[in-house]
Amino acid sequence: MISPVKKTYLRIRKLHITPPWLVMLIDMLFVVLSIYITLFIRSNFNVSSALYTSDWYYTPIVILAIRFLFFEIFQIHHLVIRYTNTRDVAKIFLSCVLGTMFVGITDFVGYAINQKFLVPTSVWMMEFFITTVILVAYRFAFKMYYLESVNPSKLRKNIVIFGAGSSGVTTKRTIDRDNASKYNVLAFFDEDDKKINMQLESLPVIDYKHLDEYLSINNISFLIIAVQKISNAKIKEITDIALPYNVKVLKVPPVSRWLNGNLSFKQIKKVRIEDLLERDPIQLDLSLLNAELNNQTIMITGAAGSIGSEIVRQLLNFNYKQLVLIDEAETPCFFLQNEIMQINGMDRVSMHIFDICDTMQLDKMMAHYKPDIIYHAAAYKHVPMMEKNVRSAIKVNVDGTKTLADFAVKYGTKKFVMVSTDKAVNPTNVMGASKRIAEMYVQALNFHQDTTKFITTRFGNVLGSNGSVIPIFRKQIENGGPITITHPDITRYFMTISEACQLVITAGSMGNGGEIFIFDMGKSVRIADLAKKMIQLSGLTLDKDITIKYTGLRPGEKLYEELLATEENTTKTTHKKIMIAKVRSYDYNVIVPKIENLIAHQNDDDFTIVSLMKDIVEEYKSQNSIFESIDNQNKNTK
Repeated sequence: MISPVKKTYLRIRKLHITPPWLVMLIDMLFVVLSIYITLFIRSNFNVSSALYTSDWYYTPIVILAIRFLFFEIFQIHHLVIRYTNTRDVAKIFLSCVLGTMFVGITDFVGYAINQKFLVPTSVWMMEFFITTVILVAYRFAFKMYYLESVNPSKLRKNIVIFGAGSSGVTTKRTIDRDNASKYNVLAFFDEDDKKINMQLESLPVIDYKHLDEYLSINNISFLIIAVQKISNAKIKEITDIALPYNVKVLKVPPVSRWLNGNLSFKQIKKVRIEDLLERDPIQLDLSLLNAELNNQTIMITGAAGSIGSEIVRQLLNFNYKQLVLIDEAETPCFFLQNEIMQINGMDRVSMHIFDICDTMQLDKMMAHYKPDIIYHAAAYKHVPMMEKNVRSAIKVNVDGTKTLADFAVKYGTKKFVMVSTDKAVNPTNVMGASKRIAEMYVQALNFHQDTTKFITTRFGNVLGSNGSVIPIFRKQIENGGPITITHPDITRYFMTISEACQLVITAGSMGNGGEIFIFDMGKSVRIADLAKKMIQLSGLTLDKDITIKYTGLRPGEKLYEELLATEENTTKTTHKKIMIAKVRSYDYNVIVPKIENLIAHQNDDDFTIVSLMKDIVEEYKSQNSIFESIDNQNKNTK
């Protein structure tokens, strides 16, 4: 038979934490101990003298009762001992202070009534200090024992924190509270001279200049960036220092995203490749945008796509009259509608699922809503797909754009903003050429009528957009590789979806009609370097855990993208990231018949269609494509 005491012990062993009733029992036993230590000290350690004093009988009862009351009020027995931190210490200290004050008040009241102290003043004063020290000390002793027994310090993963401010302190306490048995914070790093060489949470604050050296001589598993306002350039700089030493870089989210104002360890996420490519936030002229968009009916085509949906999100912040959203993809439309409903409802938003090439339906929409502003983001954009589907490229990118532009004039639209691409500059593929032809049409139409201002915006690859390289690489890494890249020297410009759409809306508000706006895309990025950095950020080793495979350039693909053709130059605008391309202008009566002829032949064979495209866009030279034969033929006939 197992004794009741042993059964209780076994039940406690099975629990993950010490039950509160047991913590209260231990606390009260330590209070008794501190009381008798105090009595022995008061009697000059004369045991016989202490045993026969009346204080021996009454004092423990009074103090124990009051301590129990205040421990219960402050619930200190519900604090998990192995996660004891400074907040817990403050709670214990406060309960002891108030309890001691209550003892003192009770003592003086008793003296006023019976002319006798229930508890000698020297006793309750000394007992306060001894009890507080013992309760805190045994908790920290148990915590250290637990940590070393469960996971000795030599087995824990080491962490350093960049940022010795309040966010850094909170991060350190969060790690101690949530994952103290797994991780060991060694130091803070900071650039503030006032903080360097100080002690913070018993840890040194080291000059950021020495981070590289520190990582080289210490076995660090994680570096956590715990600065609320930090530039993307600084994040990239820190990451570049850490990755060669196989240190994983994490980032603390903004305070606004902390759960109920408290940081959780699970919220500290890995730095993503997008964080390293992003640039500092754009400063928008809100007064200009508010004046432009106020009380306007705005139509967005391709509204459920990567660019279209972000334009919608941006516009939700303004006082529009009506948003008219058009897309043919049902499921993305469903998700976008749910998102909008959660933000501000669908009272002034209407969603319509149809193809912009459906002329009859589009005519009905335009006649019903008569939009003031149109953001035209509907397009086919993938180079290899359009190289094999020429008819679709003409139907959507050229014919669809022309139809929508014509209806914009017919129904009195004030502004028509077309989203284009850097691949329209000196195009080497069907997709880029089709977008260039669309640009040419809307620009020619702009100067042919006085109703609608047509504005074009160009930018490069968008981070995280559907089918973009980063989500593809991320999925390949998750699947164990290999990462496939077409060429070791291929480069691309990148921009975040948010940044691109903010610039589209801003450029649209600035435009007077006929402009082709281009955006500052920063420096081009070598795709192979991008893949290698993503491998490192995933904690993997190139050629050991995962490989890179070069597959060769795809049909129509360039090694290097350009934002402007060689014949073009730019003029500055009031926004430092937006420029206007000076492009060749085309006479409406000359270029439009050619475009209409192309549309009329959109169901012919691919070579006939591409030949007509090359006749319209003289700089269109195919690369790595079956349509190179057309260029060779044209060259021989000259």
